[in-house]
Amino acid sequence: MYTHNLDPILVDFGFIEIRWYSLAYVFGIIIGWWLGKKIIRHILTNNNLKFELNDFDDLVSYLIISIILGGRLGYVIFYNFGYYITNPLEIFKIWEGGMSFHGALIGIIIGVYLFSKKKDVVTFFMLDIIACVAPIGIFFGRIANFINSELIGKVTNVPWSVIFPLVDRQSRHPSQLYEAILEGVILFLILNILIFKKKYKVGSSSYLFLIFYGIFRILSEIFREPDAHIGYLFGVFSMGTLLSFFMILSGFVIYSILKKNEI
Repeated sequence: MYTHNLDPILVDFGFIEIRWYSLAYVFGIIIGWWLGKKIIRHILTNNNLKFELNDFDDLVSYLIISIILGGRLGYVIFYNFGYYITNPLEIFKIWEGGMSFHGALIGIIIGVYLFSKKKDVVTFFMLDIIACVAPIGIFFGRIANFINSELIGKVTNVPWSVIFPLVDRQSRHPSQLYEAILEGVILFLILNILIFKKKYKVGSSSYLFLIFYGIFRILSEIFREPDAHIGYLFGVFSMGTLLSFFMILSGFVIYSILKKNEI
């Protein structure tokens, strides 16, 4: 059993704070951008796709805006719509917390679609690259969730349980770390091994990301406390589980469409 004593603030200059959560976004984007360019080079040398590598640099600004807007609006709509509809100005207070992965995902899809139309490139090609690098940001984000003592797990007595003093004195599953391993490390390995070792097919990484992330997230939700103000939908599903189910369904729909177009 481990008692959590990590400080969410890395450095406090008085007039400004540097938080681990902010660094998770920064490092996730930087490392993802670097790896994304390596993946693109690999694909272009083995396929007839046409793409200007420098255009990927322009995509980063689209992604940053998409993640912030999508993540925030997703949280507002999926997790606390009733509160924010009566307190609309609170929507803009992002620094107080409240971001949704599924909302950020929708934002990224829209942003990549707009970028692809502007640059006249295949949307699924861009989404495949993002799918392969996204687990990096997810990994850092879940580690930051652990440091922040948020998205806590259910009470347990397993030897690796964690007490979060900022929450209560009960030992809990470190569900954030489960998600970091499943949604970050394992998902990263699956997608990147496939894209570097197998013959690349446009759209393959996109639907595999949706399917595997959805499965891993649902597994993680088993050990994670549901949002206190929502609880379990229909007495069974957390919001994260329900949204992840639709991710899996969307992944199989995309797979079916792409498979049909091959024939």
